[in-house]
This record gives sequence, structure tokens and C-alpha cells, in this order.
Amino acid sequence: MVNIFEKAKQSVEATPALVIDLPLVRKNLSKLAAYIEPLGIKVRPHTKTHKSKRMAKEQLDAGSQGLSVAKVGEAEVMAQVCDDIFIAYPAIDPHRSSRIAKLAHQVTVRVAVDSKVGIDALSQAAKKAGSTIGILPDLDIGNHRTGVATPQLSLELAQHVDQSDSVRLDGLFFYPGQVWVPASEQPPILKQIDEILKETLDLWGRAGLSAEIVSGGSTPTAYQSQYITSQTEIRPGTHIFNDMNTVRAGFCQLEDCAAAIICTVLSNAVEGKVIIDAGSKTITSDKNVTCPDSGSGYILEYPEIQVAKLSEEHGELDIRNCSNVPAIGERVTLIPNHICPCVNLQEQMWLQTEQGLEPIPVDTRGMII
Repeated sequence: MVNIFEKAKQSVEATPALVIDLPLVRKNLSKLAAYIEPLGIKVRPHTKTHKSKRMAKEQLDAGSQGLSVAKVGEAEVMAQVCDDIFIAYPAIDPHRSSRIAKLAHQVTVRVAVDSKVGIDALSQAAKKAGSTIGILPDLDIGNHRTGVATPQLSLELAQHVDQSDSVRLDGLFFYPGQVWVPASEQPPILKQIDEILKETLDLWGRAGLSAEIVSGGSTPTAYQSQYITSQTEIRPGTHIFNDMNTVRAGFCQLEDCAAAIICTVLSNAVEGKVIIDAGSKTITSDKNVTCPDSGSGYILEYPEIQVAKLSEEHGELDIRNCSNVPAIGERVTLIPNHICPCVNLQEQMWLQTEQGLEPIPVDTRGMII
């Protein structure tokens, strides 16, 4: 495989450095747009992966209808480049809800909610601010993180929205985050999810309510979206960059990874290992979702090496099974297991273009509120 980050290895100022290949980003976005267009489904990508206004603009230019975010701080930043923001995270406290209500004066804002408490908080805040917030009740379809458990409970939330001031019932939210099986095994699972959604929408309809938006999707299920016919939009995040989670699970190839950490070998003093300058503060300690014993990433130049252990500032590479090993001072290219938290650990990314490297900020870094 050709290492598209080879030039960046030589020219990046210091390591560890997160490098993003712009041509590959655009290829990844175009591929999804071409797949999804005939289905009549929209893409509302989740910006938690890239946390960058520059990357959000690339997604919008590729045809995305709006953006998804997790936190209010992210919404406020992404509203600078997009007028249609969806917050896929419950906001139940006055601090968050008041900021959302204020933002709703500037752009269209929608929020996923799974409780009447959350609906009331947003209703009160919007009424006080003189704005209107769109609401999508959250239905749990198997991920068991947030969301009400049954179609009937989702109807009760929808009715509560419909009866509340300054909020608008815009649709239904779900997240198939539990689906990590190979693409060939997904159709029956996704069809079952679709049946739950159809039951829910039918129940709403009989109660005189409708869901203009049915928002779902994930990167692992993105290219099987045709099996959930009820959804109107998908919210993949990782697909813009990809990582070893999506590679090892079979949802992309290694050459589809548009983000990498350039690292430097610092030490080979201990037999059987070499040490790089990227630890858990750079690449996180996340294990691979489908291959948890595969290590903390993949070294492009030395595929036999396992990233065996991380401390805060150091990565330990197991070289015992390698015929060829990196030397002290050598730079290597690491594809992390989970790119999303890696991005959040960086102050800036290096964008690799045909003209060279340019630094871009991680605009929503650390925005946990």
C-alpha cells in the first residue's frame, strides 16, 4: 500500500502530529453522497469526528443538508458555517437549554430528547427567549444508551411536544450504534429496526401526528441504509476520516483512512520494544471495537508491529515478531483505533493538500458542554 502521508512525515514541524489528507476526505464524502442520492435519503454528518469548521464546509459542499453535533458549544461554533443544526444529545438543564434557545434565533436548531423533563426545559427556555426549537423524540432501537423503550412511549413524548409552547415536533430520532456486525449480516437487523420505526410512525399517524424527519444512521450502517426505508437522513461521523475500528470491522479499507498520527521513535533501550512519542494523551486508550486484542492502532510502515501499551506520553511498540524495526529518530505513521477522541486531544490538525501542509484549528476541541 502507498503511504499517502509519506511527504507529511518529512515536512511536519514536530511530532506527534495529526495529519488529514484532503483529497481522500473529499473522496470519502463523494463516495457516500453518490451512494445515498438514489435512495432519497439526506446526510447530516456528525461533526464530533472532525470538530472542524473547515471539514464541516467540505461536508456541506459535498451535499450534506445540515450538521449534527453532540454539545451546545459545538452547535454554537458550527452555526457559523451552517444554518441547520441538530443536537443529538439531551439538554435538560437551564444552562444548556437557554443557550440552545438563544441559538435558535440565528439558525434552525433541533434537539433529540427522551424525557418530558427535557421537553419542558427547552419549551420554557424557548418561550423566555422568544424562539422556537425543533424536537425529535429519541426511540431506543437496541443501543440501550438513551431513548424511550417503546413506540407508545415515543408517542407520549411527541404528544407532549405538540402540546407545549415554543417547541415544534419535527420528527423521530434513533441511533443504531449497537450494529457492528459485517455488512453482509446487517440486513435482517436493519430490517427489524425498520419495522419498529414503521410501527412507531403508524402509531403517531393514528394519533394525528407526523414525523417529517426520521434521523438515524451511523458509519458502520451507512452503506446499508437502503434496509431502513423509514429514515429520511443519516448521521455518520467517522466516515469522513475512517480509522482502525472501521477497517478491522470491514466497513472500509486501510487506504480509505484519511487521518493519521505522525510519531517519532524515542527509544529502543528496552529489549523487544521501541517507544514512540504518542501515548494516551494523543491517540487515546480506546481498544478496537471488533478486535480488542489488536493493540492501540496500526503502524503503516511496519504492519507486524503491535502498539502494545500506552502511558500518557509514550506508546510501546512490540517488535518481537518483526524482522525489520524502526530506528531511533525515525518517523512512523499510526492509524488510531478511534479517530474521534484523537481529534479532540489535538489543538490543531495538519491538512495535507496538493500544495503541501497547512495547519487548521480543532475548533470545538474540549467542548463538553
